[in-house]
Amino acid sequence: MAKLYSENSLEKTKNEGPKNETIKFILDYSKAYKVVKGKRKKFGMLLN
Repeated sequence: MAKLYSENSLEKTKNEGPKNETIKFILDYSKAYKVVKGKRKKFGMLLN
């Protein structure tokens, strides 16, 4: 099972990082997500 992937394909994927669009999406989502604490529960809201 370990020999299914060649060493060349693993070397190519090591240097790749996330796309700029992915980073922007995650940052925008985290800025819009708010947690409000109630008496017994926490509520998560996505504020757009």
